[in-house]
Amino acid sequence: MTTTSADTKRTGTRVHVQRFGTFLSGMVMPNIPAFIAWGLITALFIPTGWTPNETFATLVDPMIIYMLPLLIANTGGRMIYDTRGGVIATIATMGVIVGSSIPMFIGAMIVGPLAAYLLKKVDSIWEGKVKAGFEMLVNNFTAGILGAILALGAFVGIAPLVTGLSRLLETGVDFLIANGLLPLASILIEPGKVLFLNNAINHGVLTPLGVQQVSDTGKSILFLLEANPGPGLGILLAFTIFGTGIARASAPGAIIIQFLGGIHEIYFPYVLMKPILILAAIGGGMTGVAINVAFATGLRAPASPGSIFAVLFQTSPDSYIGVILSVIGAAAVSFLIAAVILRASRRRDLADGAGLDLTAAVAKTQANKGKSSSVLGSLVGSAATDAPTRDLRNIVFACDAGMGSSAMGASVLRNKIKKAGIAGITVTNQAIANLDGSADLVITHQDLTDRARAKSPDSVHVSVDNFMNSPKYDEVVGMLEQQTNEGVTS
Repeated sequence: MTTTSADTKRTGTRVHVQRFGTFLSGMVMPNIPAFIAWGLITALFIPTGWTPNETFATLVDPMIIYMLPLLIANTGGRMIYDTRGGVIATIATMGVIVGSSIPMFIGAMIVGPLAAYLLKKVDSIWEGKVKAGFEMLVNNFTAGILGAILALGAFVGIAPLVTGLSRLLETGVDFLIANGLLPLASILIEPGKVLFLNNAINHGVLTPLGVQQVSDTGKSILFLLEANPGPGLGILLAFTIFGTGIARASAPGAIIIQFLGGIHEIYFPYVLMKPILILAAIGGGMTGVAINVAFATGLRAPASPGSIFAVLFQTSPDSYIGVILSVIGAAAVSFLIAAVILRASRRRDLADGAGLDLTAAVAKTQANKGKSSSVLGSLVGSAATDAPTRDLRNIVFACDAGMGSSAMGASVLRNKIKKAGIAGITVTNQAIANLDGSADLVITHQDLTDRARAKSPDSVHVSVDNFMNSPKYDEVVGMLEQQTNEGVTS
């Protein structure tokens, strides 16, 4: 009983941390095109850029000081309270922008959602109490007055605090760099990544600090701490050569998606299936950071997604050699460590793999025979009681950001359904935060299922350990075929 309670507590803590991290990254990720545009203009036209242009370079400061923080604030406000939340978040954030001498990304991520939340609470006070015809007047003046108050409060109160915090964080980073300790950051970053906190770490923490460094020095090493594709590449290469079963068969395809496509989530399940491989990720990450520190490299803007192409595109002109070596070095070290681990456990993995393959084969056989209740039971456990009458038309793949691994999984299942000749089924992908309960079936990575279930409690939930190649996809297809045969799906 004690163990169960402890496990439940740990799961709850992880879900809360993931949810908070997702919220932070959710304010930044939709605005990545704006960061790329700013980075491109910076790389081209500043005095040390590829094609210096004094006129065009005047765009750089307004974009980083005003445009990017306001976009982040507006997005955060909309996440809390739709359009009205976005408007008041923008108003209030002007207070921290004008009240500080540094780019206010952290300030925008604090003030924007807070302003939207306060407006939502104020609106709830007289909801349904305003006389007909006066709703627009009351709503506009409420938001306007509260926005003005919050902007003034942010100017005199929050801006100085955030400025001090930013200076403190910047000093800490400078200390780590000056003393050669920055590689130690990988001890926290790499485990956080495989727990699906990669977007929160990169876009919620490193990007705001990195953009501030770019405004001072023209580049930032912080953009490379999480985005370096080398550690994941090395682990997947090790699985390709020394892995077993499905992991080995799927690893070459995963390399293309991870290294070229920039979807780092693809290698997380490989680490999670053998947690000791986190040592390979940490070793590779520390090596990459150490090389970047030695060569004083940096990117001009975030590399998102973390593709080798995106990394090279954003690399500062004086940093190409160091950045390329950091990717190669990180991949080499993570490969060597992962290879030793996989070789040492290869005999046991082969024995386990045989059992796994047999289980998948049995599940597929049951699906092909039309045992839908059995299949659904193996997928969702207690939810299987409503299997015979449940009409599964809308299938949603959900992940942290709703763009990378979930899009890949949706594509795989969509193709399987098409080959099976099943009609009337839609398969889409979206962020867990955007689940609205309309999905009949939600498919997530097993570490994210608790969050997805909380957002869409009435849906059937399926957990997978690998978005790219899960035997449960065949089970889902078998279940849908059975529904079609029984006339459940039109």
